[in-house]
Amino acid sequence: MKNVLKMAFFAALLSVVACGDAVAEKETAVVAATPTTKPIIKETPAPVVAETKVIEVEPVVEASTKPVEEKTTAKAPVKKAIEKAVAPIKAKVEKVVPKKEAPAAKEVVKEEVVTAPKAAIPTKEEVVKEIPKVEAPKATTPAPAPKKEVGRAPQAFSHAAWNALAQKHISATGKVNYKGFKADLTAFDAYLKSLSDNPIQSSWSRNEKMAYWINAYNAFTIKLIVDNYPVKSIMDLEGGKPWDKKWIKLGDKTYSLNNIEHDILRPTYKDARIHFAVNCAAKSCPPVWNKAWTAANLNGQLERSAKSFINNTKYNSVGGSNATISKIFEWYAVDFGNIVDYLNKYATTKVAAGTTVKYQAYNWALNE
Repeated sequence: MKNVLKMAFFAALLSVVACGDAVAEKETAVVAATPTTKPIIKETPAPVVAETKVIEVEPVVEASTKPVEEKTTAKAPVKKAIEKAVAPIKAKVEKVVPKKEAPAAKEVVKEEVVTAPKAAIPTKEEVVKEIPKVEAPKATTPAPAPKKEVGRAPQAFSHAAWNALAQKHISATGKVNYKGFKADLTAFDAYLKSLSDNPIQSSWSRNEKMAYWINAYNAFTIKLIVDNYPVKSIMDLEGGKPWDKKWIKLGDKTYSLNNIEHDILRPTYKDARIHFAVNCAAKSCPPVWNKAWTAANLNGQLERSAKSFINNTKYNSVGGSNATISKIFEWYAVDFGNIVDYLNKYATTKVAAGTTVKYQAYNWALNE
């Protein structure tokens, strides 16, 4: 469409120009009649069209005489006539074919600005490599606090070492292998030291404290024999009074065997069954248990020890109108109260009311 309009425009333009030239020739002939010299007129070249712009070439007139100005003046009406005739066509062409505008700012920048070579964009790995690593200080995880059992006092230390030694060197009937303890002295002394290093704490339960004192009494009694072994009887030591010697160090205090039994166990716990638990290294003493006493087994084992001792004919003979019992019931009568009632509490054969109670002689030979 644009090309068709251009061609129409050019055709009209040429037609108008041709008419103008004819008029001009006529007017020139009239004017030329006066001067003596005819002006030289070159042909007006055709308009040169560059894209949508029309470039008009002014006619070049070469003359050697003055009438040239008169020609120029004569052509002015012709030029106006041409412009008037061309104006409508030119307006239509410009409306259809808009003048080429200057390139947009973006395009101008693109053409005129010389872009510098693009800098290479560093990769993520290169950036990370260039940034120095700053290591955060390692957080120290605090050790978890020990769990506390609700409603229970802290546990006393373990008597497992004594349990192992008793199982190894004491029979089920209470016979003690003192030679075996002497051969196993390193482990034995280690347990005694653990007792010394871990005295009773106020936070321990009643049964924990009681078990501690019973184990300490029996272990240190055996230690006294082992340190003097071979010996026939405990009564042969310390002038017949081995229980009065203070040599047992527990914590920052030093005790005797009598301190443990008569100053702590008996008055503190007021339980006569204690006499069936502690052992004096003699054959007439209630058999030493071949296990460690603990808070868990204390009450049950005290009941079993009392019943076993009272019904054992080696220590007590009960039946009929007579009752021959251990000297222990005489020595500690204050702890047992009414002896007949106490015996009948555990005896298989009950002691009849009015029965005469007698006490057996005590055998101090070693319980081995």
